[in-house]
Order: sequence, then structure tokens, then C-alpha cells
Amino acid sequence: MRTTVRGLSPLLILAFIAACSTAEGWTGTVTDSAGVTIVTNTDRGTWEEGGGWTLEEELRIGSLSGELEYQFGQIGLIALDSRDRIFVLDMQAREVRVFSPDGTYQQTIGGPGSGPGELGAQVGALFMGPGDTLLIPDLANQRVNRYAPDGTSLGSFPLRLENGLPLSIVATRTGVVAEQVRPLSLPDRPARDSLDVIVTLATDGSVLDTLMRFPPGASLVLNSRGAQRTIFAAEPVWTLSDDMQLFFGITNEYRISVFDRDGNLQRIVTKPVEPAPVTERDKEMMWDVIEQQIRDAVPPQSFMEVMQQARQSIGFAEFFPAFVSMSIGPNGSIWVQHLRPPAEVTEEELETYDMTQDIGSRDWDVFDPDGRYLGVVTMPPRFTPRIILGGKIYGVWRDDLDVQYVMLLRIVEG
Repeated sequence: MRTTVRGLSPLLILAFIAACSTAEGWTGTVTDSAGVTIVTNTDRGTWEEGGGWTLEEELRIGSLSGELEYQFGQIGLIALDSRDRIFVLDMQAREVRVFSPDGTYQQTIGGPGSGPGELGAQVGALFMGPGDTLLIPDLANQRVNRYAPDGTSLGSFPLRLENGLPLSIVATRTGVVAEQVRPLSLPDRPARDSLDVIVTLATDGSVLDTLMRFPPGASLVLNSRGAQRTIFAAEPVWTLSDDMQLFFGITNEYRISVFDRDGNLQRIVTKPVEPAPVTERDKEMMWDVIEQQIRDAVPPQSFMEVMQQARQSIGFAEFFPAFVSMSIGPNGSIWVQHLRPPAEVTEEELETYDMTQDIGSRDWDVFDPDGRYLGVVTMPPRFTPRIILGGKIYGVWRDDLDVQYVMLLRIVEG
């Protein structure tokens, strides 16, 4: 039987939804505030024990030895085209390897260098734009490389840092590329604006539309004196759905705002979380990681000077963020990643610890499209998700020898 709701006031509709949700075991509330739906969750989800969603490995690409095309040095981001071909950026080799949906190697795009179609030493991201145009930001060469669906170089457009520092980029399955930019003040060119901005981009780098402006986070402060870093400080986190809904939150509280494609606030989703203090042990663990990274990056004679600069420019927040990242899963579900305190990292894991990849926990909160809390999905050990597309998760799995593989997980809805 299908129930149709017609001719009811917004408050009655919300009450109807809340009543249905409670009947299904949901313990939160739905209220209305000036036309904005407020979804207030408790820490109890609707999934019963053993009845939540699970993950099953569907594909693994990589090899410890054998054909070189299947051996990865350091995997960056992963992208898919409209034919579900898998594009894998190897940051160490500075090339993109293309695999069929079943994991068969097809071709290599790019290569190290500064010539047309070549990639510099600072590449880690790639995105699929309109018409399966592949975009790869190249910080070393100060440009964004473009490639046709067959891998042919389409040239590039300049990456002008005076326009701001690109912090994060999200590409939807429909080919929309959105970028968060933070104003960058240079000694001879101070920033004209203090707000971060999210814009959509054309394949030539031009701005198509401005989606949102908001105050910058506190983890990275850029000024004429340089960069000041506060680890674990609150930062804006956002993502974009295929139907152009913008999901936005500040990590100092578990609160996600959902905007429609016209920029109107539609819904606010909250969940209780107890602030966790950053301990001295957490700080010690992070300094161990920073010190090792500096040792690997600079000549021995420069280590003490660079380390002293790091001590002066890096600090720590008092509390951990309420969450780390979010994504859109199958059927419009909302996925929010927990944080893993460094003090919980084992000595063995610390040897290969990556501050950007491993700060997130294996646990992800899952909400239905209306923002009602369902429960937790736990990623496999040593697996770092890169993208969630529909019912599939593409990411990087590392074996006991720290050899990297591309892994595809299928989401099984219980």
C-alpha cells in the first residue's frame, strides 16, 4: 500500500514523517525552523545488530611483482569515466594508468616532466570533467593538465595561486567539477577577500558559478609572513551530490547543512558527539610523523633548521574534530567519517602513517537521504577510501609489506 500526503501543512507533514520514522525504530526528531527541516539524531541508529550494511571486495588491482603496469608506487586519487573505466594516478611514477571495469590494464597517460601532457613532482589529484575530460592539477608546473577520453593531451590552463589556494576539489558523476579556494595574501598582492569560496569550473579553468562563501578554517592561516598550521583545528568540509545538492559542515560540531542547487538551505542534520581532547601523547605521535617526513624531504644539513621552523609554525587544537570527511553513498545516503586519534596508532602502523590519509577512522556514520541516522559501516583494515560512487567504494589497500593496490568494495545493503 502506498500512502500519499496531499494538502497538509509543512508542520503536519514533518510530524507525519517523524511518526513513521519512530515506528521504524528511529529515535531522533524532525522539526521546522523558518522553512528549514532540522533533523536531530541520537547516537542510536535504526540498524539492528547484524542488520546493517556490509562491504564485500569485488576487485583488486595491483601486484608485488610481474607486469609493471600493475605495480604502484604511491596511489593518489582515483576517477571513473562514463564507461566505468578506472583511472589511477600514481604520484611516484607521475602517470595515470587506465583499467577496464574488470581491472585489465589498458593504457598509460602522462609521465614525468614539464612538457605538454607531462606531470611535475607535485601531483596527487585527478578529476573527471564534462565529456570524460580528465583534469590533473600540477602544482610543480603551475597548471592543470587536460586529457581527452582517449588519453590525448588537450593542453593545459594556468594554475594561478594569486587567485587563491585550491584546497579541495569534488567531481560529480555528471561531470560537474567544484573547487574550494582560499584567498592567498602575497607581499606584493594582498588578498581582496577573506572568505573561502566554492566555485564550479569549466574544462578550461574558467569559473562557471559560485556555490558558497564562508569563513576559512583555522587549520591553515596564510599571510605575508607565511603559513601557520594548527593540526586538528576546525575546518569546512563539503561535498556535492549528482543532483547538485551541497552538503556542508564545520568540523568543530556534528552539524551538516544541506543546500539545494539554488543555494537555499533545506535541511540541517545533527548528531551528538562528546568533544575529545588532544592529549600530549597525540601530539608526540604527530611530531614523530612530522620529523620523519622532514628527514625524508630535506638534506641532513638542513634538517635542524627546517625542524625549528616547523616547531614555530605548527600548533595543535585543544579538541579533535567531530568528524573528518563526508561523501554521498547509494540512494542518496550521507556518509560521515569518524576521526582516529594518533594515540591509537600502533608502532607498526606509524612506520607508514600518512597525516592526510590515516587521520580518518575506519568507521563511517551512515544517514538516509532525509538525514536519519542508520548506523556505522566499518572499512576493512589498511583500506583508505578514495571515492564512493553509488553502491561501490574505490580506494587503496596496503598489504603487510606496504605494497599498494586499488580495491573496489561493493556496498551490500542489509
